[in-house]
Amino acid sequence: MRGNQYGSHHPEWNTPRNQLRKLDNRPATPTSCATMAKASGATTLSPKKIYEAKVAELRQELVQLQIDLLGSRTKVVLILAGVEGAGRGAALNTLMGWIDPRNVETISVGKPSDEERERPLMWRYWRSLPSSGRIGIFVDSWYTRTLREEVRNPKDLTELGDELRRIRHFERLLVDSDTLVIKIWFQLSKTDQGERFAALEADPDKAWRVTKEQKQAHAVHDRWALTADHILAETDRPGAHWDVVESADAKPRNLAFTQTIVRRFRAHHQRITRSRQASPAKPKRIIAMRPEGRQRLLELPLEQHLNSKTYEEKREKWLGRLNKAVRKAAAAKRSIVFVFEGQDAAGKGGAIRRLTSAMDARDYQVIPVAKPNDEEKAHHYLWRFWRQLPRDGRVAIFDRSWYGRVLVERIEGFCHPREWKRAFAEINDFEEQLADHGTIVVKYWLQISKEEQLTRFRSREQTPYKQHKINDEDWRNRRQWSAYETAVGDMLALTDNAFAPWHLIPANNKRFARLEVLRQATKGINAALKG
Repeated sequence: MRGNQYGSHHPEWNTPRNQLRKLDNRPATPTSCATMAKASGATTLSPKKIYEAKVAELRQELVQLQIDLLGSRTKVVLILAGVEGAGRGAALNTLMGWIDPRNVETISVGKPSDEERERPLMWRYWRSLPSSGRIGIFVDSWYTRTLREEVRNPKDLTELGDELRRIRHFERLLVDSDTLVIKIWFQLSKTDQGERFAALEADPDKAWRVTKEQKQAHAVHDRWALTADHILAETDRPGAHWDVVESADAKPRNLAFTQTIVRRFRAHHQRITRSRQASPAKPKRIIAMRPEGRQRLLELPLEQHLNSKTYEEKREKWLGRLNKAVRKAAAAKRSIVFVFEGQDAAGKGGAIRRLTSAMDARDYQVIPVAKPNDEEKAHHYLWRFWRQLPRDGRVAIFDRSWYGRVLVERIEGFCHPREWKRAFAEINDFEEQLADHGTIVVKYWLQISKEEQLTRFRSREQTPYKQHKINDEDWRNRRQWSAYETAVGDMLALTDNAFAPWHLIPANNKRFARLEVLRQATKGINAALKG
């Protein structure tokens, strides 16, 4: 087949491939069953028997792997990437024939749909992440788009670096949340790729397997290899290493692919077994990380006065301005996310109702956030919020939000200190991704005094149509007033950013608070549109 149209007579790109191999400190995959038999020292068994014995052993290990997985909090994300024509699909088909497919989902996202383009880039992947005890296999992953676009239209190094940084952060977030990330690169030289395509095209029954895209990929194989080498090196990190599988020979490829999965799972299982800790306990005391945040809260002038007549006049003015701002954002295809946080009985619900009265009910969604259900607990805590993000031009209003991680979960001991501490950076990254997409993020903290809260609690208890608003949990939270002040202070200090600033609302006077919410919403949207 030498000298065919795929250029197999050209020298192989040794440097990129050698660099890729450096990422994997194990020997290169055997290139034939005969080599495997020789390497094993077997003299009586044929290469076929050696292969069958290894397959039987691997299948047994895969079954045990799935049994162990089902009873754990671990999620498995398996990423299959590689050179066109290296056999990712064939290797996956083999794997699916060796395992129980009932707790496995294969994800191939393809070109983004209109719905996906109208949300942040990672939205389509977050939606597909597996829950605890399950395996998600990404045939097309966040690497596919980056690699293909970089080959077609090389980016500025800074822009590509930002994209790879975002990928590293995403995978670190997965690893930190009991997700086993296995990344496999199927390697095939330009010579082998060309001969494989030529052999397929020579067979009328198989010629259809060679697509136009694969021919184009072969033409730029050297550039593809260099780009892949850079991307793999930049994203090979502890907990999310790349494993390179040589793919010139199908059977050794399938064995190496499956052995990698088993080996990675074993190492992960041993690591979490050694480091398994008891359930987090409720902390005896909440210690401030950033005392200046709590001071900002304490200095808020809570006693504001606004009579009914003035309120009604100003309300109509700001409702009109807000309506205009929201319509301008929709025309510009900018989505808006409102986040409402505050003490119990601070008036979030009333403020939200006034806010929505300035909008068309078809264009917004109010999302009340309660305790996570079983499905949500089986995912990363941000998963349920990623799923609720609005399309371009639409509005999402979160009545409580992802900040529960650093508030109630921290105070009640629902998560380990290491989890809520890293949540500040995770939340900042999440909101930055929203802003990078063009989403306008407006965050409120409604603050009332301890005395005003007591007055409102008693009013709720004594008013029949308000009694559903008060329960034992509200009183329990009240007893931890100081702890919440400290946690809120840290939240304000560590997550107040130019792309998603906090608006502190003095809320002892409901009319003042509602008007201030309308005013800050209008100003925030208009400022973002001008920026």
